[in-house]
Amino acid sequence: MTSRLPTTPSRRTVVKAAAATAVATTAVAAPAIAAASTAVAAEAQTTAFLHGVASGDPLPDGVLLWTRVTPAPDAVPGSGKGPATEVSWQVAEDKNFTNVVASGRTTATAASDHTVKVDVRGLRQAAVYYFRFTAGTAASPVGRTRTAPAADSAAPGVRFGVVSCANWESGYFSAYRHLAARADLDAVLHLGDYIYEYATGGYPEEKYVVRQHEPKHEILSLADYRTRHGKYKTDPDLQSLHAAHPLVAIWDDHEIANDAWSGGAENHTPGTEGDYAARAAAAKQAYFEWMPVRTSTEGTVYRRLRFGKLADLHLLDLRSFRSQQASVGSGKVDDPERSITGRAQLDWLKAGLAASDATWKLVGTSVMISPVAFGSVPAHLLGPIAELLGLPKEGLAVNVDQWDGYTDDRKELLKHLTDRGIKNTVFLTGDIHMAWANDVPVKAATYPLSQSAATEFVVTSVTSDNLDDILHVAPGTVSLVASVAVKAANRHVKWVDMDHHGYGVLDVTAESSQMDYFTLSDKSKPDASAAWTRSYRTLNGTQKVERVNQPVR
Repeated sequence: MTSRLPTTPSRRTVVKAAAATAVATTAVAAPAIAAASTAVAAEAQTTAFLHGVASGDPLPDGVLLWTRVTPAPDAVPGSGKGPATEVSWQVAEDKNFTNVVASGRTTATAASDHTVKVDVRGLRQAAVYYFRFTAGTAASPVGRTRTAPAADSAAPGVRFGVVSCANWESGYFSAYRHLAARADLDAVLHLGDYIYEYATGGYPEEKYVVRQHEPKHEILSLADYRTRHGKYKTDPDLQSLHAAHPLVAIWDDHEIANDAWSGGAENHTPGTEGDYAARAAAAKQAYFEWMPVRTSTEGTVYRRLRFGKLADLHLLDLRSFRSQQASVGSGKVDDPERSITGRAQLDWLKAGLAASDATWKLVGTSVMISPVAFGSVPAHLLGPIAELLGLPKEGLAVNVDQWDGYTDDRKELLKHLTDRGIKNTVFLTGDIHMAWANDVPVKAATYPLSQSAATEFVVTSVTSDNLDDILHVAPGTVSLVASVAVKAANRHVKWVDMDHHGYGVLDVTAESSQMDYFTLSDKSKPDASAAWTRSYRTLNGTQKVERVNQPVR
């Protein structure tokens, strides 16, 4: 996601680990042996699972399990300290573990920041399982997960929680708590910006910071990214989400740095912050260590999951291979030499969409594919919206960080959908801290007289600032003027909410794909309530969205 950034990069500070002592002895006398035994017992008692458990990337016969063990008080995330520790795991059909169906052992080491990932196979399709870890006498919380339907099965339905953009300093993760409380989800889809890289007070401004993250400086090194991931996973609502549902995640830019592209980022200054490639490599290493995500093609996150014959889920990486963003007004957004996906990934996506025999082709894209013109927005709101999108405030025509900045890729993809007669493609999007329901037109200028190739549901942020936060006004005031103007200038946009925070629930059946939008009462309150706001669906074969008057549940 894009946001205005401090002009001066933050300086690194020394990460201070928690103090710890270790008792060692080489004596063989009986008293010394007793003392050594006492020390070993004391160290065993310090072993703990402080960062919860998680599962992800469900398959019909398996799922990826994750945890992080803290083997000693000073073995904090990013410290590089702590001994190698044997970790046992179990998967059971019941929460009391009376019927264990899979188990094993692995070793957590400082080389992987004491994180553990286990790819469990041999499980039953579309089934609920419970899992846990142990290390010595320490036991992890119990997690619940679910496998996917068989690839050739006629699954009656699949339901996903959908989230994006969770900035620690902007508020509390109540959206995660409300999703964790639902027992009807097959998985939670995280569309990017799981963490943010800024220094404390970099975004939002320090006076609006709800809670401080760690480390307090902008994260640059492997230790920094590990520490930040570790801080996020101390959040109780985030831990609850991971313990309740398998996660399917892709990254956007803030897992690395704002407005990242293949060779750099807007929020990276090589002269003072080092080599960008090294920073990106560190960020990605920490991501794969700390997230229940399988590494896929080219060590990235683009991959494909299947949920029976009902839905194929194509997940994109729109940061690792993209060309640098064009300058607003440069005329380069239509340059066919520029790409947001890279050639290999676009070919992979096109081939997967054409070959799919699933009723629905879901595409997880971290940035919006629907074209949007902002020129009709009143002048006094152009600046704040530009700030939200990370664009120059003096003028705003398109968001060059989205597919609008790479129109040749979009044109090729939409032409592929229409030429091949590929129906029921639904793009699922995060990034811009607003909720949208869009048709995806082949030619926006002539829509609705021209064709719609797909539909798109965009979820708002969990906490990251949107329009009312930037302006520091009440929701539903000045944003109403802007949203009316956006809809008037973009007839394929059926709804936009520029103010609220929350999450979506996507319900997929043979008849329709419906997104229910839920909003939070107050992101600055840890006990924020959630309420249904709107619902939109696309009916099988229509390639258009329509409003629905009630949520699925």
